[in-house]
Amino acid sequence: MQNIHVVQVRTESGLAVAAKVEGNSLRLLSSSLFELALLAANEGRRLSEVIDTSMTGETLDYDVAIETGQLLAPITHPDPAHLLLTGTGLTHLGSAAPRNKMHGKGSDKKANEAPVTDTQRMFDWGVEGGKPTDGSVGAQPEWFYKGSGHTLRAPYQDIEMPAFALDGGEEAELAGVYIVNDQGKVFRIGYALSNEFSDHVTEKQNYLYLAHSKLRDASIGPEIVIGDLPEEVSGNVSIHRNGSLLWQHDFASGEQHMCHSIANLEHHHFKYAAFRVPGQVHVHFFGAAILSFADAIVLQEGDEMRIECNLMTCPLINRVKVMPATECPVAAL
Repeated sequence: MQNIHVVQVRTESGLAVAAKVEGNSLRLLSSSLFELALLAANEGRRLSEVIDTSMTGETLDYDVAIETGQLLAPITHPDPAHLLLTGTGLTHLGSAAPRNKMHGKGSDKKANEAPVTDTQRMFDWGVEGGKPTDGSVGAQPEWFYKGSGHTLRAPYQDIEMPAFALDGGEEAELAGVYIVNDQGKVFRIGYALSNEFSDHVTEKQNYLYLAHSKLRDASIGPEIVIGDLPEEVSGNVSIHRNGSLLWQHDFASGEQHMCHSIANLEHHHFKYAAFRVPGQVHVHFFGAAILSFADAIVLQEGDEMRIECNLMTCPLINRVKVMPATECPVAAL
């Protein structure tokens, strides 16, 4: 089956509807991707079939949708609290090096060997057991919670960095997008390009601050690819400041470049019953190996983060917006 690329747009009447990418044209569908995917999951039908039977005669120019701000995140939920953003780290070959350096020295130093950090240990577990071939459960990856649909930003929308943040940096990676049907069964909708924006300075202070560093905005899209993920996905991530290129780097993903299989990452996320609640949508980030932070890049207000890969039609672009300080006092009832 040929892969299908789907986006979501806001119509002139204010409705969020999915649209199938047809070159530079978007073929509008009759409903949101959430509604179409839930229908397919509940009725045991292929999502591609539901999409084919939901196409309308209305089209929209892809570039116009971007320019007019009609493009939305490719998956949304009627109740954003039930769209969960989570992810795994140390999943890619080569991903341990910048993290290991960030997290400092460990205590298990052997003669004539570099110190062993907890980061390196977890990475080694993934290399040794992240891709079981005998049907057994593989090594458990690093896991983090990132937020909900309230912190999912659309492509070309600003990513907001809170005033208390010590840093903000892009993380270019792939994400899996999932829906749970009315019987609690999990279905993969497809794959998306993503910017799993994080606070690496906070994490560098102490790796136990990882949980704090991940509670930031994220963006996926512009498209979700419905179909098979190639063994190798190649891309480029770049930072632009005041219209000029500041930094860029190629990156690679797909299982050829990962120490965990995607099936193993999925198992260790959805083994928890709390993530199999009917009606939930999950965006699960598969991990990044390339960070501008590792090259001492400090992002500023207005910097443009651009991520593109050979799997997608259009790049994922977001700008950094630094938010003013806010107070959040807690009152007793």
